[in-house]
Amino acid sequence: MMRKQILWNSDWLFARGDTPEKATPVTLPHTWNAKDGQDGGNDYYRGTCLYTKAFAAPAHSDSEEVWLEFEGVAMTAVVTLNGQELARHEGGYATFRVNLTPALAAQNTLTVAVDNGKNRTVYPQKADFTFYGGIYRPVHLLVVPKAHFALDYHGAPGLRITPVLSADLKTAEIHAEAWVTGTAQSVQFTLGEETLSAPVTDGKAECTFKLENVHLWDGVNDPYLYKMQATLDSGDAVEANFGCRTIAFDAEKGFILNGRPYRLCGAARHQDRQGLGNALTEKEHDEDMALLREMGANTVRLAHYQHAQYFYDLCDKYGLVAWAEIPYITEHIPEGRANTLSQMTELVVQNYNHPSIVCWGLSNEITGSGKTEDLVENHKLLNDLCHKLDATRPTTMAHIFMLDANDPLVFLPDIRSYNLYYGWYVGEWDQNDAWFDEFHKNHPDAVIGLSEYGADANPAYQSAKPAKGDWSEGYQAVYHEHMLKMWADRPYIWAMHCWNMFDFGADGRDEGGKPGQNQKGLVTFDRKTKKDAFYIYKAYLSKEPFVHICGRRYADRTESETEIKVYSNQPRVTLFVDGKEFAAQDGDKIFKFTVPISGEHTIEARSGACSDTIAIRKVDKPNPAYVKAGGEVVNWFDREDEIVKEGYFSIKDSMGDVKAHPQASAVLNELIAPLQAKAAAAYGDVAKNIQIPESMQRMMDKMSVEATLKQMGKLVTPAFVHELNAALNQVKKEG
Repeated sequence: MMRKQILWNSDWLFARGDTPEKATPVTLPHTWNAKDGQDGGNDYYRGTCLYTKAFAAPAHSDSEEVWLEFEGVAMTAVVTLNGQELARHEGGYATFRVNLTPALAAQNTLTVAVDNGKNRTVYPQKADFTFYGGIYRPVHLLVVPKAHFALDYHGAPGLRITPVLSADLKTAEIHAEAWVTGTAQSVQFTLGEETLSAPVTDGKAECTFKLENVHLWDGVNDPYLYKMQATLDSGDAVEANFGCRTIAFDAEKGFILNGRPYRLCGAARHQDRQGLGNALTEKEHDEDMALLREMGANTVRLAHYQHAQYFYDLCDKYGLVAWAEIPYITEHIPEGRANTLSQMTELVVQNYNHPSIVCWGLSNEITGSGKTEDLVENHKLLNDLCHKLDATRPTTMAHIFMLDANDPLVFLPDIRSYNLYYGWYVGEWDQNDAWFDEFHKNHPDAVIGLSEYGADANPAYQSAKPAKGDWSEGYQAVYHEHMLKMWADRPYIWAMHCWNMFDFGADGRDEGGKPGQNQKGLVTFDRKTKKDAFYIYKAYLSKEPFVHICGRRYADRTESETEIKVYSNQPRVTLFVDGKEFAAQDGDKIFKFTVPISGEHTIEARSGACSDTIAIRKVDKPNPAYVKAGGEVVNWFDREDEIVKEGYFSIKDSMGDVKAHPQASAVLNELIAPLQAKAAAAYGDVAKNIQIPESMQRMMDKMSVEATLKQMGKLVTPAFVHELNAALNQVKKEG
């Protein structure tokens, strides 16, 4: 009797919990937050909804069982068949299975109650992304012999494979383990042309293959996969791909793959899409992987939860080194400890065989709402659990940039990374360099990475003088130029994961002209537009020859001479203006040309067979669509003669200097404090409980009042800037 797997995505009825009488037909995958979870307001529906399905029992014998396999149901699922509750699963991102056999009849009604409502036991509860509800991944009906590979151990595949390579990487021992339910005497394991039989003892069988002339899984260079199959006399069979590779982490050399330094640079990914929410099909997963590969990424941080098995398979297939983590994020909930442990167990046992995965993420920015003894203890338990379940991979954490780099929690996992936002939320971008230099100097034996960094960009916003806080495509590009140079100069950074590969749904956000979105993506939410910053990564990471002219959406330009910037991984670029050669330049990734403009112009960049073309035109007045609401205040900042009054304070002075003077500080607090509170609120729930340590506050105080105001965006009007600067101009500096 062979295992049967039937796709079970059609013929479901869906009803929201607040309108149970309004059931409508749906096809899985499905989420009820595809629209309201992406439009801003932080008011998307969070509660219980019902999915029901009437079905006839599949053909099966008395010696078979019928199971359901859910690949992902967010967040809590209660499965009921013919009025009998069969299972409750808490956690929205992992596979779980339910044995239907005890309640199965000839004709059946299945109900899945799905709840993404607020509670204190199931993570996530606070984070900068939308918690979509629904049965948003495929469902399968399984018919298996009573003697079958285990289906009820935390969603694991039933087959675990551990390659152990020789020192010279030429040979390997492949240790195979299988878990069996029912009466089975032995398991037959097959690798290539060889089959080994192993007895089942206490529900488990194991054996070891000797592999000669090993073909390594070698990242994007050669992601070679082996396949193993395990079968039972009952006819049940499972199979799994695996790869042979060694990994290590070095405080000086960074990530080591197969015995050599292998620099990791890529991006983080959320699993949602505009208009679809998180209800993705293989088509959307394939498109995301294709964009990562086009950019040249060799690593991806799959944040902030367990992703679809299909996407981990794609990472295996294409060689992207993956960071996998659970949604233990932003706020520690003491009542949620058991849930962190169960979600981690599922993450590890379900994904153990993937060669692409190199670490288990314990949490993300968990100290944002403060650090407690219970939080630390929770992490110790998670760390120990990972080591117990998997002795082959290290644990890691993504620390919030406000956490002191000397805090003991930083050194609890085996390796670590930081989420740093100097140059966007606080400070200037070169403070990222200083932070890493100081950490590496103070902790030379600690492996350190950069797990998040980024700047929001709405591609509609353009500027000849991009600045932090203007949400322009240009500022995002120059920010990432700096960050890539920072990474390139520091080989000890074990991995750098840009935040984010794609814009994503964050219904609590309302800034940058697109409510309900985090716009730090290198690609827009609909995947239709690659922002300019995408191409500076391609220049650093991709081997595919290309040229890209930045600023194609900055068509209307008021300046008489304009900068034309080209990104390329080629050594020489030639620029053509209106069909005539303008200039040629040798360079490294970034090529800048100053071009006079007087009317409408066609600009072309060429390098060998590669070319790119944009159209621009000289205009008399700035295009108002290029500036975010309130952004016009940025132009006023540049008029220094109207700002600085000799011997008196102004917005050009640092926050620290102003705060150190009693009278100037009083002026600042009276006028700017209410706006700072509103600015924090615009970033949603996550920002509300952020605690800034003294060391970071000192760094932020080095920023000018001007820079702080720019960061606050549309809340700052020209009238307010005039009022504040005029008030500061009345305060005389001492000495």
